[in-house]
Order: sequence, then C-alpha cells, then structure tokens
Amino acid sequence: MDRKKLVLLLGALIIAIGTAIAARSMFAGGAAPDADAAAVPTGPRVLVAKRALTAGTIITADALGFQPWPKELVQDAYFIDGEADMNKLLGTVVRYPITAGEPVTQGSLVAPGDRGFLAAALGPGMRAVTVPVSAMTGVAGFVFPGDRVDLVLTQEIDGADDSSSLKTAETVLRNLRVLATDQTVEKTTDENGKTVVTEFRTVTLEVTPKIAEKVAVAQTIGTISLVLRSLADSPADLERAVAAGDVQIPANATPEQEDKMLKAAMGRPIDKGTTFVTGGDVSRFQRTTVPPKTSTQPQPQYIAPAPSARGGTGRGDAPAPTGPSVRVTRGKDTTETPVSAKANAGAILTSPSGGLRRTGQVLPSAGATVIK
Repeated sequence: MDRKKLVLLLGALIIAIGTAIAARSMFAGGAAPDADAAAVPTGPRVLVAKRALTAGTIITADALGFQPWPKELVQDAYFIDGEADMNKLLGTVVRYPITAGEPVTQGSLVAPGDRGFLAAALGPGMRAVTVPVSAMTGVAGFVFPGDRVDLVLTQEIDGADDSSSLKTAETVLRNLRVLATDQTVEKTTDENGKTVVTEFRTVTLEVTPKIAEKVAVAQTIGTISLVLRSLADSPADLERAVAAGDVQIPANATPEQEDKMLKAAMGRPIDKGTTFVTGGDVSRFQRTTVPPKTSTQPQPQYIAPAPSARGGTGRGDAPAPTGPSVRVTRGKDTTETPVSAKANAGAILTSPSGGLRRTGQVLPSAGATVIK
C-alpha cells in the first residue's frame, strides 16, 4: 500500500475516534443532571393532620399522625412526639379547619369538658338535640359518639275500641350523627384498649333546626328508637341524592370544591323518603289501615210532642211534626200529617166533596187547615 494512503487512512481513523468520543461526551452532558436528594427534616416529630379536617370533626386515631418537621419551624403550640399523649387527644373536636399535612396546634382542638366543646362539635347551621333511650331502643349500648343512626317512631293509633287500633313503625329521620351518649363524648376503653359497652339513658344528636322540631314532636307521639347505620350507607345515600337532583354541583366547580360539597352533603341528616310498616305487614291478624274513630257528632234528641186541645197529643200521642204539616179533623179526632216540601208546592184547598184538593191531587179528608 502507498505510504501516503496509509497516512490518510490513519488520520481518518483518528478523526473518527475523536468524533465518537466527542459525541459521547456531548450526549452524556446533555442528560438530566443528578438531582440532589431532598433534605429530610432532622428536627422533632410534630403532630399533623393525615387528611383535611373540617370544623366539628371528632378526632379519631386515623385522623392525626407524627411527622418530622424542620427544627427552625417548630412552634410552641405544636404537639411534639414524646411530649404529647396521643390517647388524650382522641375524642377532642376540631375548632378550626385543618388542611392535610398541616401541624395541629393546641388551640385548634377542644377537649371534652372545655367550655364550648359541644358548640364546636356542631357543623355550620346545625343544632344539638337530646332524646331519651333505653337498652332496647338504644341498640343495647352499641352506639358511640361519631356513629350515625336512623330514628324510628313507633306509635299506636286508637280506633272505636282497643281491638281496632293500628300499630305502626316509621323511619322518620336518617343519617343523624351521634354527638354524645349521656355526658360522654368519646369511647370508653379498658386497660387493654378494648372498647367498653355501657348502657346510657340519653343520646345527643346533630340535626338541622327543622329536624329538631320534628324530633320534639316525635317524642310526644310515641316511642323513639335508634337504628345504627353502616359506614357504607352514607355514600349510597349520597349517590341517590345526586341522581335525584337533591345535591347540586356547579359545572365549573374544581375537583377540590366538588369533593368538599359531596362530603358536606354526605354528612347532612335526611328527613325525606321515609318508610313505614303497619301491624298488618307483620301479622295477618293486625290492621293495615287507620281505624274509624268514634263519632263525636251530637245525636238527635227526642222532642216531646205538644199537647192537643183535648189534653192529648192526637191519635196515638204521635210526636208533633217539625216541618210543614196538615191538621185533619174527622169528627171529634184531629190529627196532624207532615207534608213534604215537594208535596206542599201547591196550595191546599177544601174540596166541595169534603176532601183536600191540590193541583192535580185530591187528599181524602173531611176538612183541613194548612200549618206552616
């Protein structure tokens, strides 16, 4: 091979190798730079909200948790891990809204027994009403603060006698939040952390002003019973409310606003679409309709007949007519015969033959006078 060609070939090879190295360096430099690992806070662990907590939310174990927080951002009002007892915060109520991941301050929670605790537990526009219960009507004590219940009214509608009364039960209210049982606003646990079921005599419920009036009236009608709801019932009721148009969501609402509106609607009490059963639905020997009531209309009283001129009341002492009548005299006997309004349309005249004549009609009588 010619020496000149060999030199050119070697030069081209060197250039190719250099180009390849330069291209490799170029592509390697154009790649995304190595991101520095996010600095993990090395400060103390503070108590934060695991989810968005609205005002009136009762704190449960899954609502709060400890998370590392930068030391320079820690405030005196924060709950610090190792210094705060999480068990003492269970059952407290959120006074102000707390967003997810936001530290919980001591002023944002109200403990049972503190002033304004029940008012803080109520949602906006809601009221608290207390109803009496027993072991039978209160689900045997298996109702705790934070649960949701339905309210059933049992009553007996009397008829003319005891055997015809109508027995009925009606679900008048649904999805009511339990605020307290007696004076307890949190679940009672034993030394092993297990929930203790206790019997209580009153239950405080969260209702709207209108529903509070219905509860007050229901207590005077019959017996009130509580029915514990499943946690899966509220979403199902919400879907039915949205489908029926009871919950209106603006078309331009953001996902956050939509979620907030749906949660608010899911927590509202329901007083529509009530259901009922009667004794006839349970037993064939019971009624299914409202029994007739005993008549309260005054009964007609007997009016003694007026005495006649001869000291009697006429033939057979018959009662004196109260409407238009004809007095007929036959010899020494005089009787009064009632005449209907239709029959009395024409004048009564004495006929030459001794009878009574009306237009187109002759009444047999010896003589007559018209009494009005």
